[in-house]
This record gives sequence, C-alpha cells and structure tokens, in this order.
Amino acid sequence: ALQFLSVMSHCVLESNTITCSSVISACEKSGEWEKASHLFTSMMQVKMELDTIAFNAVISACEKGSEWEKALRFMSLMMLSEVECDATTFNAAISACEKGGEWEKALQVFRMMPQSKIELDTITCNAAISACEKGNEWEKALQLVRVMAEGEVQTNTITFSAAISACEKDGDWEKGLHLFDQMAHSKLEPNTITFNATISACENDGEWEKALQLFHQMAEGNLECSKT
Repeated sequence: ALQFLSVMSHCVLESNTITCSSVISACEKSGEWEKASHLFTSMMQVKMELDTIAFNAVISACEKGSEWEKALRFMSLMMLSEVECDATTFNAAISACEKGGEWEKALQVFRMMPQSKIELDTITCNAAISACEKGNEWEKALQLVRVMAEGEVQTNTITFSAAISACEKDGDWEKGLHLFDQMAHSKLEPNTITFNATISACENDGEWEKALQLFHQMAEGNLECSKT
C-alpha cells in the first residue's frame, strides 16, 4: 500500500498523464479498481490533462471490478469533459453493465454508439447480448443478433451461445434450435456452452428426441457434457 502511495504521489507531482495512465492500467490488470479510481481522482484534483487512454484505463478497471455505476460515472465525466470516446470506452462500459446484471443500462450505452460515430464490433455486441441474456430478455438478445447481421458485424460462437442461452431461459426451444442451425450456415463450431444451452431449451419444453440428437452430436464432437 505504501509503495502504491509513493508511485501515485510521484505520478501526480510529475503531472505525467502517460505514467499515471500506465499505473492505472497496471491496477486494472491486477484487479485493483479502487486504487485505479483513487489515482484517477487525484489526477483530476491537480487538474492534470485527462485523455482517452486515461479514461479508458479507469473505466476498464471498474469493469474488471464489476463496478458498473462507477464505470458509467467516469464515462459521463469523459463526455462532459469533451474527451473523445472510442470502441474501448463503450466495450468496457457495456461489459461493466453486463457483469452487474444491468441490461437496460447496457443497451442505453450501446445505443449511444452511433451518436458518437463509433462502429459496432463483435465484442460490443456480444457484451450487450450477454447482458440481455442475464436479464432474461431473449427478444432483445435476438434483436441484437439481427442488428449484427444487418450491420455486417461478424458473429462468433460467443454471440450464438449467449443468444441461445437467452432463448433457453425463456423455454423457447424452437428459436434456440434455429440459432443453433444458423451457426452451421455461418460456419461456426458450437462449443460445450452452446450445446448445453440448446439441449436445455429442448429438454425444458419436453423435446427429448431433439435433446438426445444434440447430445449424440455433442459426443461425436468430443465435447464435454454438462455435469448438471
């Protein structure tokens, strides 16, 4: 703790934004969001110039610590300070909301991207879909999959796994199976999570024949079956 305070004091006294941003990033990587936040606040107090890298570092630190409220607070401050947001800013903020189970907040941030002229990417969309899945919002999860297709944003196994899980929670095996089939058309390989979610969706709706078929397909692919 004393070593950190010494490093922090040195950064602030030297008024070196690059050094401070590096220290904040180091805190983020080690899961020390509170230290990252404390250093960033000290930078503000001495009126140090804050740039995109510094803001992204502290927002990412809050995301890693599942501190969605603080992540959004820093993002709001970033916009008020007229510091340019980029894809990293939005990805971290949406992921923070996803981890905090705040699907509505995640979608609010997601919808701000076009206004900021930030192109959607796979990471951003997947985080938003995962947030909807955790919030049992399967319709919104599927809507985001369509947004990806319309915007020619590349989907991956994570995209479909999260969307299928959302359908599974709603008990809609047909939509889950449709997404599963879409993966084959997209030349994507389903993983254990994808299979388990699709099998659970079929099982929950009494479609045991389809569940068994998927189970055999999973075994043929040498994938580990769920223990639950």
